[in-house]
Formats: sequence, structure tokens, C-alpha cells
Amino acid sequence: MLAFLVACSSEIEPAPTAPGVRGSASAATATEDTPTQTPKATDIAAADPETAAPTRTPAMTEQPATVSAIELTTPFNSPEYGVHTFMWWLPDIAERDLALVQEMEFGWVKQSFPWRDIETLEKGKHDWYRPDLIVDLVEKAGLKMLVRIDRQPFWSQEEEWPPLENAPPDDYQDFGNFCGAMAERYRGRIAAYQIWNEPNLNREWGGEPPNPREYTELLKVCYQAIKAADPEAIVVSAGLAPTGTELPVAIPDTDFLQAMYDAGAADFFDVLGLNAPGYKAPPEISPEEAEATTEFGGGRWFTFRHVEDMRDIMVANGDAAKQIAILELGWTTDILNPDYAWHSVTEEEQADYLVRAYQYADEHWQPWIGPMFTIYIADFFWTPEENEQWWWAITLPDGSRRPAFDALKEMEKVTAGASQNDLQN
Repeated sequence: MLAFLVACSSEIEPAPTAPGVRGSASAATATEDTPTQTPKATDIAAADPETAAPTRTPAMTEQPATVSAIELTTPFNSPEYGVHTFMWWLPDIAERDLALVQEMEFGWVKQSFPWRDIETLEKGKHDWYRPDLIVDLVEKAGLKMLVRIDRQPFWSQEEEWPPLENAPPDDYQDFGNFCGAMAERYRGRIAAYQIWNEPNLNREWGGEPPNPREYTELLKVCYQAIKAADPEAIVVSAGLAPTGTELPVAIPDTDFLQAMYDAGAADFFDVLGLNAPGYKAPPEISPEEAEATTEFGGGRWFTFRHVEDMRDIMVANGDAAKQIAILELGWTTDILNPDYAWHSVTEEEQADYLVRAYQYADEHWQPWIGPMFTIYIADFFWTPEENEQWWWAITLPDGSRRPAFDALKEMEKVTAGASQNDLQN
């Protein structure tokens, strides 16, 4: 039965999940790897005091916080260009999609390496066939790769039925051991690792109320294992879902990040990971404008520039020397799903907004912005009826280009980026 469950769990490759949540009822049934609408109402049940995040979020400002004359750690150029790919199952499609990335003149790909599909049936027994193949293909294409690690094996949890789609293991050291084994095998070949995805949502935390202290502990064991095996690898914290929803369904990303700092997370990531969907707003719209305008959602998190709110928290916690990686960037063109249609844009707007987002980051966020990963080069298996990710993608599953692909291809890129040692005003 276990073998059957593992096989079923891997029929479609895991991918990045939602930049938000629908609400307590929908979030429990939301499909994984799905950018979802954050509810405008936040009348969620009162927070559990054992898991509640502190509310000491610093006041946000109109412009991103800056600090003069500090040492800035810049493992990335500012910005760099990446896109999320789906290369797990079909090598010929993987080669096709890597050629598309080369055509775009993007230098990075983001790819999920599901723990469950590598250390599958038994602790300590690894199947490296597909990861080996993908690493080889990416190297052959002359690209760099950020690997996302999550999706626990079912053996790592006792007496869970039905098995949890994405949840921390019973023993966090099991995860640390896996992180170390991967970093040892691909030392010097995988450039960066993303540790989990959207742990501020309960659906990415085993259905339990998100807990920033627990996530920090999970991050810690993985960080230490990766650094012991490959000191030069870049460890990126999980992309946090922009949301205003409270416990038990979610913790707002601002509160979750502050609670991570309170738990000591600053010592266990090299680069802060964030998700930055634009929703309805053009990329230049400030969080204040989005909060004040029902058209744009009525919340600060409903805008690409919510990244600046998160940057302010880094600065307030003495962590301004680190860069930020945007792990999910996009606008949806979805006209089928009512949960997303309110913030749907046209294909032409999607193309325009993506280019303008990169341009805005280049002009306003150097040198603290690192790679920005657009979602997605479409999964071969997606359909518009069954996979709302289809509507965020910049290609079609058959490899056809959408307007956004061509716009990003033609976009002028920063060739050298900014990696100066002083953060300029």
C-alpha cells in the first residue's frame, strides 16, 4: 500500500504553491502548487497563543528602507533573471524547456526536487536518477539552478491517514540528513536551495496552524547540513505567501517573518525568499495604494511592491546586509476560476507587467534584490480547466510562446548587475 501511495503522489510534479489563500474552507481543499486569492476578509478564528506570531511588525514606509555604508552580502547580481520549470518526468520536454530559457536569455531555473520522490520508501535509501539527469541537463545548457526542497516522504510521519501532501516530518533531523545528502552529491553543481515553500499557510504545514518557530527549526537543520556538505551553496528561506489571513489558516507574511527573526532565523539563511504576485495591480503600485483601493484588493499584500514591506522588516531586524530572492513572480490571465478572475489581467497586460516588474526592481531595489523567478514555463501535463497554474504561465504546455514569453525575451537585461559592498541611498 505504501508503494502505491508513493506512486500516486508523484504522478504530477510538485510545483510552487499559492501566493495567498482563499480562506479557511477553501484553503483546506486547495490544490497544491496553485497561486490563490487571499481573502479580503480576515475574520478567522482567534489565534492559538502557542502558535501565534508576534505583532511587532515595524511600520511600513512609502519607499523601501535604505541603510548607508554597510557591508552588503551579494551572492547574486542585482537583479538576476530566472523562471520556474518542470523537468522531473520527461527528459525530452526538459531539454525543450531549457532551450526556451536560453532563448529568453535568463540565467536561472527553479526546479522542485521533492524529498518524497528521492528518499522514497525507506529512510537512507535514495533514488538519484531524476535529479542526476536534471543537474546534467542544466549544466549542459549553461544555466544555474535553484532547487526547492519539500514534500516529505510518507515514512517520515507515523500514523498519518490520509497521508499529508506537504508537512514537516516527525523528526526534523530526517530532513536535515536529506538536505546534507543532496548537497554532498551535488557539491558545486546546484548553486542554491530553497528550504520549503509558504510555511505561513496551513496547507503547506500539514494542515496544522503555521508556526514560525517550528519552521525556523526546520530551516536550521537543513541550513547546517547543506553548509557542512557544500559551504558555497546559497541557502534561501522559503517563499512566504503574501496574505492578510490569520490563524488557524495562515499567518500574514509580515508577522511570520518577524516571528522568524524572533526565533533566530537570521543565522540560518543566506538570502530571504519571498513570493511576489502582482494580483490586479500594475507593478509600480505601492502597498499604500493597494490598501486604499478596492480595485486592487484593499490590502498591502495585493501588490508586487509588498516586497518593500518585507525589506523594511529585514532592515528593522539588523539584517539589511542580505539580499532578497523573489521565488514566485507573476500575474494571472485566469477567466475560468471565480476565485482568481477578480485579479485576472489580459495576456498583453501580463507581458507588460512582468517586464515592468523587472525594470522597477532594477531601478529601485539594487543592490539588495537578487534573482526574480517568473512563473512558469508550463508543465507538460497542465490543462486550463484542471490547473489554474496554466493561466499564470508564460508558455503553453506544448512549448508555444505567450506574449509574456516574447516580452521577457526582448526585455533589456542587466548584464553585470550591482554587487557593490555598500548599500546606496
